[in-house]
Amino acid sequence: MSHHLGESLEFSALTYSLLIAMAFVAGFISSIAGSGGLLVLPALLAAGVPPLQALATNKFQSVFGTLSSTINFFRRGHLDIKALRGALLCTFVGACLGTFAVQQLDPVFLKDLLPYFLLLLAVYVMVSPSTIADTSLKPRCSAGCFAVWAGGGIGFYGGFLGPAMGSFFSLAFVGMRRFDLLQATAASKPLVLMANATSMALFIHAGLVVWPLALTMAVAQVVGARLGSSMAMRRGTQFIRPVLLLVLVALSLKLLFFPV
Repeated sequence: MSHHLGESLEFSALTYSLLIAMAFVAGFISSIAGSGGLLVLPALLAAGVPPLQALATNKFQSVFGTLSSTINFFRRGHLDIKALRGALLCTFVGACLGTFAVQQLDPVFLKDLLPYFLLLLAVYVMVSPSTIADTSLKPRCSAGCFAVWAGGGIGFYGGFLGPAMGSFFSLAFVGMRRFDLLQATAASKPLVLMANATSMALFIHAGLVVWPLALTMAVAQVVGARLGSSMAMRRGTQFIRPVLLLVLVALSLKLLFFPV
């Protein structure tokens, strides 16, 4: 793969502006409900960025949004990093494998399945009796089990394609570990950060990042993520749940009826 593919791409001022605005919105939404990559990735493809470069550039800019919201959740006391060490390790391994795999395979078949996954997630959120923590309920699986299956599995998906990874992690915490949505949203951030940073490093090594776009979009991501994570902490689960539902349904319908 040529290390200069990204350098030959040129964009109009309007295209740049729209992509930067999309990165801001994605950072805001991702910090609350995940899935911001499902806005940015189609936008990059629509702007004419080739698929692998679009994946790499999306990874780079999203890392900074996730880092911003992770720091914000941690500073406000919503995040216990030590409890996530096993899941972080498994996510790292999964993301390495997924990023290597996507550079060998055509990811189109997985992209085609994505809207159906999202609709299933939306149905799950709607029918789940409560997303507020109930301390009388025991977790459905241990931290170790969660680390291997959710960390490793979603980490692999994160390296392979990535969009909606934050939503997948949040819902895994709710379903498998009995977290409420604010806890789950906070806990998902370092795992998404681990997967995206790992994948980003491997994509940079392969020379696939479109740098002018990646750097300017990263700044917009940081601002959007800071605003979104602060709003999530202020308003809590009752705010996150409808945003998550809206994002999942809207993006699944968009992918089903208006594929890139």
